[in-house]
Amino acid sequence: MTTASQQRSASLLWTPAVVVLAAGSVIPLLMTLWFSAQRYNLLTPDLSGFSGFENYRHLLGDPAFWASLRNTLVLVGSVLLVTIVLGVLLAVLFNQDFRGRNFARLLAIAPFFIMPTVSALIWKNLLMHPVYGVFGIVARGVGGTAVDWFADHPMLSIIVILSWEWLPFSLLILLTALQSLDQEQLEAARMDGAGAMARFAWITLPHLSRAVSVIIMMETIFLLAVFAEIFVTTSGGPGTATTNLAYLIYGRALLQFDIGGASAGGVIAIILANIVAALLARTMATQLET
Repeated sequence: MTTASQQRSASLLWTPAVVVLAAGSVIPLLMTLWFSAQRYNLLTPDLSGFSGFENYRHLLGDPAFWASLRNTLVLVGSVLLVTIVLGVLLAVLFNQDFRGRNFARLLAIAPFFIMPTVSALIWKNLLMHPVYGVFGIVARGVGGTAVDWFADHPMLSIIVILSWEWLPFSLLILLTALQSLDQEQLEAARMDGAGAMARFAWITLPHLSRAVSVIIMMETIFLLAVFAEIFVTTSGGPGTATTNLAYLIYGRALLQFDIGGASAGGVIAIILANIVAALLARTMATQLET
C-alpha cells in the first residue's frame, strides 16, 4: 500500500504536466466556447454581448460553411486514397532488392521533411505556374497549351500537393509493416502454386490492414486542419472552391474580424475531429482484438 508521502511525491510529479495541459489546451478551449456564445466583432466592439447559439445558427445557415465542409471531406478522402494506393505500390517496390534502393528510399521520403509552406511555394511557382513552371514549359515544348492549375483545377492542385507531402509517411508505415511479413508464408504459398497477384491479394494486403488503419487515423487528424497549402496557393478560391473548415475559420477571424463566428466554427471543427478520431480509434481497437 502507498503511504501519504508517496502519494504527495506522485502528485508533485504529475502536477506540472496537468498545469501545462490546462494552460495549452483546456483554457484556450474554454475561451473558445465562451467567445462562441458572444456577439463579438473587432470592428464593432461596443456592440458586443451574449448571443447564445446565434453564432452557431448563423454559421450552419451559411452556404459557405457547407461548401467548406464538403471541400474538407473531399480533400481528406482523396488524399487518403492516393497516399494509401501509391504507398502500397511503392512499399512493395522498395521492399525488393535492387541497385540504389537506399538512395531511392531517401528520395521517396524527402518531401515529408519539407515544411508545408515551402512545399506549396515549390508547386505554385516552380512546377504549376502557367508561364514559367516546369509543367507549362513541358506542355508548350510538345506543342500543347500550359494549364493554369490553380485557376482551372484548384481542388485537384491542392490534392496533388497534399498527396505529395503525405505519401512518404504512408510509404514509411507500409514499408515497415511489409518488412515484418513472414517470408516463409509467402514461400509456402508460392510452392502451393499461388501466383504473384494471389499472394499479394491474400497474404500481403491482409497483413497491411493494421498499418493502413494507422495511416487513416494519423492523416485524417492532420488533414482536417490543413491551412498553409491553401493559404499560399489559392487563398480558398476561386470563390469557395478550395475553402476548407480551417480556412473558413481563419477568414471569419482575421479577415472579417468576427471572433464569435470564428469561435463557433472552431467548436464545430473540434467536435467533428473528435467524432472522426473516436470512430477511427474504435475501428483500430476492433482490428487489434481480432
